[in-house]
Amino acid sequence: MAAFLSFAFNPNTADSAKQTHKIDPPLLASNSKSALEAKVTSVYNGLHAHNLVLPQLESFSQALKGFYDLKEKGLVKKDILTLIDFSLSSNVKRLWVIDLSTNTVVLNSLVAHGRNTGEEFATSFSNTDSSFKSSLGFYATGEIYNGKHGKSLKLDGLERGVNDRARNRGVVMHAADYVSEDFIRNHNRLGRSQGCPAVPVALNDAIIDLIKNKSCLFIYHPSRNSAATPKLLS
Repeated sequence: MAAFLSFAFNPNTADSAKQTHKIDPPLLASNSKSALEAKVTSVYNGLHAHNLVLPQLESFSQALKGFYDLKEKGLVKKDILTLIDFSLSSNVKRLWVIDLSTNTVVLNSLVAHGRNTGEEFATSFSNTDSSFKSSLGFYATGEIYNGKHGKSLKLDGLERGVNDRARNRGVVMHAADYVSEDFIRNHNRLGRSQGCPAVPVALNDAIIDLIKNKSCLFIYHPSRNSAATPKLLS
């Protein structure tokens, strides 16, 4: 005779089973973080450099993660990421303009730091007026204007207490003749600004036209706490 098994439905048991299969929020957060890390690595490995030097993965990773956050919040609009790595010597090209819509490194350039930020290497940073120091962190590029250095680009610091005084301080992107290979040869280091990320005269127009009007600019240095969440302006 065939044996039949019967199961009685127990709502309490069912509730317990449901609870057993819930995913804890920390696990979800961990999975999300792992997915983001994998995405960043994938983008980095897929960059089209066209014989240009790539940025280091650490600085690029922080820049791209911030870009995604700022884009989601609507603080930047364009798929253009400008990365400045102030961990590097001022004698090497440490500014990158990257088109994230095509994963292409468009430009790689020399860029100056502030005169009180350091000599060849950038070591000290400030958000204070008249400090003549560079400020780290995330910026949204602003509008073009014609100033004492010619064609220049306003910058809006997006991190409270880190770079949010950039516009008031007059920290802008502009051309400077001291940002050149000739200056390096004559002085053993690049020239320095009053806190602005100054670029070569020959590349100024191209860089500004590419990154103007709400693109993301990130200035990196290892002294910046990568684990800390930036205190973005609302």
